[in-house]
Amino acid sequence: MFDGWDLIIIGAIAIVIIMWGPTKIPEFARALGRAQGEFKKAQKEFSEAATSPEAVTATPAMGAVVMSKPAAAIKTKDEMLLETAQRLGIPTEGKNREQISDEISVKVKLLGAD
Repeated sequence: MFDGWDLIIIGAIAIVIIMWGPTKIPEFARALGRAQGEFKKAQKEFSEAATSPEAVTATPAMGAVVMSKPAAAIKTKDEMLLETAQRLGIPTEGKNREQISDEISVKVKLLGAD
């Protein structure tokens, strides 16, 4: 009636039900579904950004290549770093990524000490 694989699957399901109980399994399935949806959404946004015909420009102050913002407005690490520095009142002209990052760290430590 049942071969080896069928018994293994039935046994695994029984162990899962015993370990987590029947109430936790739907929660786990919902969480997996949400995670899969978020992954597919991020994958779609990335592929749209990668294939968009937007111009690629170089930013000499940061030494990196940054794409123009697509419709989804995805920020690069450099853009987020510059935005954070501006919010903290840190000048960024003529500084590289590491210098800006170090100044942000110092400023955050000083603000946290207050």
